[in-house]
Amino acid sequence: MTHPDPIIQAGRTENLNVSGFTPLITPRALKAGLPLTPQAERTVLAGRKAAQDIVHGRDDRLLVVVGPCSIHNFDQAVEYAGRLAELRERVKDRLEVHMRVYVDKPRTTVGWRGYLMDPDMTGENDINKGLSLTRELMIRVSELGLPVATELLDPFAPQFLFDAVAWACLGARTTESQTHRVMASAVSAPMGFKNGTGGGLKLAVDAIVAASHPHAFFTVDDDGQACIVHTRGNPDGHVILRGGRNGPNYAPQFVAEAESLMRAAGLDPAVMVDCSHANSGSDHQRQGLVWRDVLHQRTRGQKAIKGLMVESNLRPGKQSLGADLTQLVPGVSVTDACVGWDETEALLLEAHAALGRETVSG
Repeated sequence: MTHPDPIIQAGRTENLNVSGFTPLITPRALKAGLPLTPQAERTVLAGRKAAQDIVHGRDDRLLVVVGPCSIHNFDQAVEYAGRLAELRERVKDRLEVHMRVYVDKPRTTVGWRGYLMDPDMTGENDINKGLSLTRELMIRVSELGLPVATELLDPFAPQFLFDAVAWACLGARTTESQTHRVMASAVSAPMGFKNGTGGGLKLAVDAIVAASHPHAFFTVDDDGQACIVHTRGNPDGHVILRGGRNGPNYAPQFVAEAESLMRAAGLDPAVMVDCSHANSGSDHQRQGLVWRDVLHQRTRGQKAIKGLMVESNLRPGKQSLGADLTQLVPGVSVTDACVGWDETEALLLEAHAALGRETVSG
């Protein structure tokens, strides 16, 4: 004889590992409180247009994405932006400089997930505060005439922030993710796609092709209402070489391979080289070596090279997050090691001079 199933109690099959829910501000409310100013909007639009033109060969300048591995302090980020904005003006005839405002950090296991998720670095994960501070920072940077570059990671972040973003990318851990590829198809800014952590380049090219097509995915609208977004596709994708498990991949044969794969896929060949990560062996003191090698390739005629990326901060190196945050050294990265400001300035001025010689010889 069988017995009827016991009454199923509400909550016995869901949220079993959830400790709580916190209301989230809506994108509309955040934007109303921190609207994109006219000057910031002009910077975003001009930065996007310049990056698009460089990627598609209509502008022969070099796109340079430079800045901290991750933002962790508002005032220090503003100080850095002020310096970079001045330097941008000095080199703008040959370099299109965008600032890394990376606030959402992917982790291999666990660790601090970035300014957006945990702005106080205490583990409290005050995301509402992180959203507000991040948006304010992006607007402040843009008001200086300095376009903002960031990484696309959290599926909901674009609705809150990406009207202030001039250039974005998918990282090595997300380039293969279908969720992120279809999200990239909706982004209004040009998108870079890093090769995967293994180093394979076709993975990045496949991601560009996927993101260039129309898609549909779940997200929220400006009122926080769950919705389905239908996209047109992003036509401005490009490959970012960042090295892999087998070592660096910035040498000429890798650039040529990326160019060949992009042509075969019907794409304009456009390659950016990340001077950090596996290309430098995670040694910030080697970023300059990578920079000069790639710059030499470009001035020797490799026109598929459209950009360079450098992790840079006010001071060189990195430091660990401890229990006492007052002991942190200002201007030093708390994630990957960065080159300091003096080297950053020297690298950009060196590139400016080298590209000037390229123009003369051309």
